[in-house]
Amino acid sequence: MVETQIISRDIEDKKVINAMKKVPRHLFVAKDLEEDAYNDHPLPIGLGQTISQPYMVAQMTSVLGTCGSSRILEIGTGSGYQASILAELVAEVFTIECIETLAHSAERVVRGLGYENIFMKIGDGTLGWQEHSTYDGILITAATPFFPLPLVEQLKDGGIIVAPIGDKSIQTLTKARKIGNKLHQEQLFDCVFVPLVGRYGWRE
Repeated sequence: MVETQIISRDIEDKKVINAMKKVPRHLFVAKDLEEDAYNDHPLPIGLGQTISQPYMVAQMTSVLGTCGSSRILEIGTGSGYQASILAELVAEVFTIECIETLAHSAERVVRGLGYENIFMKIGDGTLGWQEHSTYDGILITAATPFFPLPLVEQLKDGGIIVAPIGDKSIQTLTKARKIGNKLHQEQLFDCVFVPLVGRYGWRE
């Protein structure tokens, strides 16, 4: 997977590559999908949600530009795979999932793998996690019409937020750096994610 889908494309960050090699992706999907876990596409994880394709996970992680001392907020825990990749690279990962069943499943997997620097919460991810802010980086793993204001407020000055911005049918992966009270945005490439549900996202 890493050789053909990550290294052969435009991912050059060696730390991201090593994290993708280390985290066992098949543990984050259902038993009947394990043989398909390392192929180049997303997979269903139940309740209308998906685990993103490996390349997308590597790309979003690389765009976020993580470093060892970073505190990262992830919106949309899903299977827990993206959080686990981040946990290989940063000091602390705070991740929020609005679907309780998925949150509990993800927690079982990440705890089984021994990650003690992942902290999980069930709730509306568009509101962020104020108690642990501010964050060096924020990663939104669901489609949103805009960067939710509470998340922007919880991002450090100089921090980076990454999200698929657009409508429910297609989005553009967008990177923004917070400078003062403004976001300086860069549009990267088109993508398709499930909708981000919440007060500052989609209403179901």
